[in-house]
Amino acid sequence: MPKCETCGNDYDKIFTVTKEGESHQFDSFECAIQALAPTCKNCGCRIIGHGVEDDGTFFCCAHCAEKQGVTGLEDRA
Repeated sequence: MPKCETCGNDYDKIFTVTKEGESHQFDSFECAIQALAPTCKNCGCRIIGHGVEDDGTFFCCAHCAEKQGVTGLEDRA
């Protein structure tokens, strides 16, 4: 039986996520998020929504970006 690459669980309903041409196997969305979602540079939370980006640095929201000195980003237009 395939194993989840995050927790090692043997599970008959493993699913595959392909990111940047690489395949990853997980038993839950929780494990996939833990392994693949970017982390906010300010608060450290996993970004599972759109988030915001400045020059390759990811933030969960414009407020966190502003806390790191980034200006001009908005959560919505």
